[in-house]
Amino acid sequence: QVQLVESGGGLVQAGGSLRLSCAASGLTFISYSMGWFRQAPGKEREFVAAISRSGDSTNYPDSVKGRFTISRDNAKNTVYLQMNSLKPEDTAAYYCAAGRTNRVGSDPTLYNYWGQGTQVTVSS
Repeated sequence: QVQLVESGGGLVQAGGSLRLSCAASGLTFISYSMGWFRQAPGKEREFVAAISRSGDSTNYPDSVKGRFTISRDNAKNTVYLQMNSLKPEDTAAYYCAAGRTNRVGSDPTLYNYWGQGTQVTVSS
């Protein structure tokens, strides 16, 4: 049974930082690209970051580029999202996803498994 469990969310002031973690189990972690997505109330799910199986390729949308960094530790079956210079518009539930591909795509359909999400709230 595949499980993706996110942690590290919380309440932070604008300009602050958070580090999200996503622990994977029940799959061969190194065979999966990993991604982070977010969804705010009333809005569509939004791509945040993706990383290839080995970690040598990453992808970010312009909205977070230069502020967020995705990384992975294949020995720990864990993917991270370091978020700096947070803005109120970053407030959302953040989800990690695993895709049985080496693509670092933004299309949610590339991803086979999803976590339950962790809430990030940025106050102004």
